[in-house]
Amino acid sequence: MGVRLSICLVSVSLGSALLFGSTGVHAQSRIALKSGESTTLGLVYSVRNCRSIMVADPEVEVLEGPEELTLEIKKGNVIPRNLNCAKPVPGGTLIATAKEVKERKDAKLTYRVKYKTKEGDRQGSGVYNVSLFP
Repeated sequence: MGVRLSICLVSVSLGSALLFGSTGVHAQSRIALKSGESTTLGLVYSVRNCRSIMVADPEVEVLEGPEELTLEIKKGNVIPRNLNCAKPVPGGTLIATAKEVKERKDAKLTYRVKYKTKEGDRQGSGVYNVSLFP
């Protein structure tokens, strides 16, 4: 009985460490930009069985972030390789651009991407630590 309890506690502890450990790594995304620079944050799409289910263009909304940073979705076809899809689907690329930066700034960027799909409204979000330089 004591051995079973020990094995169960070790399994729960290891599972918790893996769960929280992987979440912590994801939350540490960082970008650094100078005035006028841009970077790609990722692809934007909504698919089911490698076919788009979007009925309108996705929209991005900044929930928290420095005023010198803007986000936009450049509309275009993308290939959802992480889902093992081979053909392009409608979507776009999420781009972060630093406007004029007057002094160095560190901030947190929290954004949300909203989708209108055949299955209803959906959303995804992301968080980045941002460093801006003049």
